[in-house]
Amino acid sequence: MEAHLFEWLNLSVRWVHMITGVAWIGASFYFVWLENNLNRVNPKSGLAGDLWAIHGGGIYHLEKYKLAPPTMPDNLHWFKWEAYFTWLSGVALLCVVFYSNPTLYLLAPGSSLTGPEGVLLGIGSLFVGWFVYSFLCDSALGKRPALLGFILFVLIIGAAYGFSKVFSGRGAYLHVGAIIGTIMVGNVFRIIMPAQRALVAAIAENRTPDPALPAKGLLRSRHNNYFTLPVLFIMISNHFPSTYGSQYNWLILAGIAVLAVLVRHYFNTRHDSHKFAWTLPVAAVGMICLAYVTGPAPMTSPEVAKAPAKIEYQPLPETAVGGGLKPVEAAPAAAPAAAPVQASNAGPGFDKVHSVIQERCAVCHSAKPTSPLFSAAPGGVMFDTPEQIRQNAPRIQAQAVTSQIMPLGNITQMTQQERDLIGAWIVQGAQTN
Repeated sequence: MEAHLFEWLNLSVRWVHMITGVAWIGASFYFVWLENNLNRVNPKSGLAGDLWAIHGGGIYHLEKYKLAPPTMPDNLHWFKWEAYFTWLSGVALLCVVFYSNPTLYLLAPGSSLTGPEGVLLGIGSLFVGWFVYSFLCDSALGKRPALLGFILFVLIIGAAYGFSKVFSGRGAYLHVGAIIGTIMVGNVFRIIMPAQRALVAAIAENRTPDPALPAKGLLRSRHNNYFTLPVLFIMISNHFPSTYGSQYNWLILAGIAVLAVLVRHYFNTRHDSHKFAWTLPVAAVGMICLAYVTGPAPMTSPEVAKAPAKIEYQPLPETAVGGGLKPVEAAPAAAPAAAPVQASNAGPGFDKVHSVIQERCAVCHSAKPTSPLFSAAPGGVMFDTPEQIRQNAPRIQAQAVTSQIMPLGNITQMTQQERDLIGAWIVQGAQTN
């Protein structure tokens, strides 16, 4: 029951995060589009431009003031809660998914960090990321946006590289996304909202507003706009182990981030011209190249692994939310010397593969998981029957053999020999008879 409730807690927090994130990103996209598409030819006195639009059966006329109207309207909508709740729900999701059981989900197998150290590193990185970003923006680099953008990119990818050395692939990616998300909400809370409050206060007090503050807020808003597509990718990346599961996951993230920013730049500038239309085919070719370089290496004449060692389990400490299993090494059973697979159709026997999968994988991926971490098979993937194993062979290849991100945290201690055994079976056609 505890695993079932934990799963629904995960679902609920993730859903709130998605809903508020869509609202925040949608508002960001809309207002950048609105700013870029204003008609600035002969605007009315006091206006920066206007826009006529039609949507949902209605015609709208929107006007932007250079600074503010002579008097403030009675009803003025503030765009801030979408950002705040996205960040708060995101931090809650980090706690539910990673920090509640860091040794399983957050830390990489063999990481030099303890669970509490990993949690402190993750939380601390959010605030360090914001302060470094804000310092750089307020420095002389703030007047050189291209150089500032390049330095920020290098620092973020440097963080991804560092995380990849101690965190799981998923943990590394999600913490990079959390750093960017913290920078984005920091821009709203510390820069954009204060600038807007100062503008409203100046109008209410019949003072001339300081144009520097709205300009600074607009610049940070544009930063947020370019951050959105990389963050959106990170939000869905846990479905694609060939990215975060690669040994070069930080470079893959760098490549996808560059392509995402290029695409965003085209959409931000197409109102003026289509001179950046080249970014779309470049992004498409770039994704094809990334798909190629992250593909599994061909397996040639792998060795049949030794019989899988028996592993005993003991419960994780009660402080581990959701429970869990802690592997304890036992002496491996004696096994005959491995024989190389010949270049023929004779692959490793399915009985050995089936034994490995049942012992290392089916504790979670079963109609009735024996692991206390799950009340149902994760993702609906089950390995109870030979046919289910055969149908999921490509997924097993990607996650247990190539990227080796499964089992989670290698909690069942699948050995490299066992991974090679499964890989050889798949290469030889994944036969179950």
